Amino acid sequence: MSLLIIGSIAFDSIKTPFGRVKKAIGGSAVYASIAASYFVKPIVVGVVGKNFKREYIKMLQKHNIDTSYIQVTEGKTFFWQGYYEYDLNVAHTVKTEVNVFARFNPTLSPELKNIKFVFLGNINPELQYNVYTQINNPVLVACDTIDCWIENKRKELKKILKVVDILFINESEIRKLAEEYNILKAAKYVKKLGTKIVVVKRGEYGAICFYGDKIFSTPAYPLENVYDPTGAGDSFAGGVMGYLTLSLSNGKKFSEKLLRQAVIYGTATASFCVEDFSINKIYNISYSDIIRRYNEIKRLITF
Repeated sequence: MSLLIIGSIAFDSIKTPFGRVKKAIGGSAVYASIAASYFVKPIVVGVVGKNFKREYIKMLQKHNIDTSYIQVTEGKTFFWQGYYEYDLNVAHTVKTEVNVFARFNPTLSPELKNIKFVFLGNINPELQYNVYTQINNPVLVACDTIDCWIENKRKELKKILKVVDILFINESEIRKLAEEYNILKAAKYVKKLGTKIVVVKRGEYGAICFYGDKIFSTPAYPLENVYDPTGAGDSFAGGVMGYLTLSLSNGKKFSEKLLRQAVIYGTATASFCVEDFSINKIYNISYSDIIRRYNEIKRLITF
């Protein structure tokens, strides 16, 4: 069973009130694939520059991630520099260098076109749609997005939202997309565009999932030590999609119960990401660690 993940592979320089890191491995495809790898075998499609060391590729391979479709081209790898203040829900961008990612335009191989489960990271919605049209009869397709696409590619974003099954999006982004402050009204707006399931990421406050006329809300896993929220949203989406891919591939039918379970698994998986910088923590956990936190969250919200 495989989950196809298309997204950015990057170097991040990050500063928070609790420390800093320079040119650490990051990007939506990296975080999502590591999270998903605890459930299935992710296949990553992305591009890096010549400065992306072979050891980083090997690190991903050791995590049961198929890196065969990562292109290495002349130039430098995508780079993002930013910082967080004590409100860790808000990232402040200092510098973005798109580099080789500017030329990223994936053409899928015949093998990849037949994969049934797909996660489209927060790349240009035109590229998301291009990938979507190459997939033969997918079972489940999810996408993520960010502010710049909402502001500059609204028409293209609406096009992909007509066809995907799940949208992962944070609070400020869905408000901007719907031009509506109320989250419930904003989610209804997105579903009218065609998206079946809307998952609103709320950072340290958890997530809200809208499916049909049902609403499911979960808190974040309570943590004492939070160092860096970078990649938490991608890890959350990777965990959700990893669990859904595993379950549906094993013959389970999609249901509200299954979706709720997936959201909790995603929450549990992403909770490890924020406990250290870059992939340092989420890379070094075990499936049993995720199960333990899954059960703790279940006890937390049961009454």
